[in-house]
Amino acid sequence: MDRRQVESVLRRLRAGKLSVGAAMESLRSLPFEDLGFATLDTHRAMRRGFPEAVYCAGKSDAQVAEILGRLAKHHRTVLATRVRPGTAKVVATRVGDGKVREFPEARMLVVGLMPNARRGRIAIVTAGTSDLPVAEEAAVTAEAMGHRVDRIYDVGVAGVHRVLDKRKRLERASVIVVVAGMEGALPSVVSGLVDIPVIAVPTSVGYGASFDGLAALLAMMNACSPGVAVVNIDNGFGAGYLAAMLDR
Repeated sequence: MDRRQVESVLRRLRAGKLSVGAAMESLRSLPFEDLGFATLDTHRAMRRGFPEAVYCAGKSDAQVAEILGRLAKHHRTVLATRVRPGTAKVVATRVGDGKVREFPEARMLVVGLMPNARRGRIAIVTAGTSDLPVAEEAAVTAEAMGHRVDRIYDVGVAGVHRVLDKRKRLERASVIVVVAGMEGALPSVVSGLVDIPVIAVPTSVGYGASFDGLAALLAMMNACSPGVAVVNIDNGFGAGYLAAMLDR
């Protein structure tokens, strides 16, 4: 339940169109709902502006379906991340086929309505095609939160002229998410071209000495261009969420 829904309940109660008992029933799940195996933060949309997202790794398909089904009762749009192949069918059985949208490359599900883009512009930039799953996780997250996304993919520093060619598109954004593995140099390059906040996302893409993204993470943490913030390795969701907050 988000702020608008609570306000609607209170307006109907004041107008006499809703009984106190019915209002209490509508609000009874605030601020959380205990499922036994999970405690859902149904109050989060009121505090943060967007509902709790479901991280699916380590959860059974049945648990994911139950959690998403309960959250969907309170919210118009619910996100699930790190979804396994086949989970979407189980969730659709629980909430209805027409209410589930799967994004296989991002390994995500959206239950409910995908909102129309109504805010700003977030540029999602990748160094290489191998970074696309993490980039798409960021992009889908931002889009589910109601933001326009401009995808600028495969413009890494091995051919730096490629990102230089996209400079005008980068300058039109209000915030930029840069996703890169290997040596993780692209966020510094992009930040040096624009006066826009840059969120750097290291990925686990690379050969042995990349240490599953640790080399990229350390490089980004030591970016010489100011204005770069860094999220965890492969954390496209965190980057997309932060970009959406900055783009409000």
